[in-house]
Amino acid sequence: MKEIIIVSGGASGLGYHLVKQLLEKGFTVCAIDFNKKKLEELEKEFHENYYSFCGDVSDQLFVEQTISEISKMGTISGLINNAGEPSFKMPKDYQKEDITRCFKGLEGMILLTSRVLQATSESNVKIINVMSSAALRGNQQESVYCATKWGERGYTESLKVAYKGTSVKVIGVYPGGMDTDFYQNSRDYVSLEKQHTFMNPKDVAEIMITNIFNDLNLTVSDLMIERNPKKD
Repeated sequence: MKEIIIVSGGASGLGYHLVKQLLEKGFTVCAIDFNKKKLEELEKEFHENYYSFCGDVSDQLFVEQTISEISKMGTISGLINNAGEPSFKMPKDYQKEDITRCFKGLEGMILLTSRVLQATSESNVKIINVMSSAALRGNQQESVYCATKWGERGYTESLKVAYKGTSVKVIGVYPGGMDTDFYQNSRDYVSLEKQHTFMNPKDVAEIMITNIFNDLNLTVSDLMIERNPKKD
């Protein structure tokens, strides 16, 4: 049976590098993303052991159908909840659409996790929730984004309690800013120049995979990843 890792938000940024490096390590990888064009590009780049599913992770029917299809392909041994969209504004400027967009990541995390736990009969699976350093502090122009990340952190900690002592392993990942297109609609907040000072997503993916998917009889429970201060 194939050993399958699911990566949500797997078409670009950190998700893309996670997919690429997991494939290089011999896993079968299923990428979930709403960006059909980018998924099609990856299908040309990756061939063997790569599968893509296009849809919204906050759509319950899509999630149910996708996990059902994936579970027929082999054994789901890992889920990396990486999907999410930001909205960076001052607190007074938020609109309903900003709130809805931010909370889709949290909704998707819960829906995907619950269906994967059902599909695996709550055993021998790693649930990796990629959040942000915004889950650890408040930021002036990230109030709604922080709210979703704090919610994801609360959900992650509750999962750990629920599955303590079982073969379900829950890992929280808290990366700082990465040099990706995540900020492309927020140039008044993060300029392109500032973005390029952030961490390389390829490096972040390598740290995650090295620590989480290893042959040692050890489990990482939390992983905080930040860039080193610039040397003079």
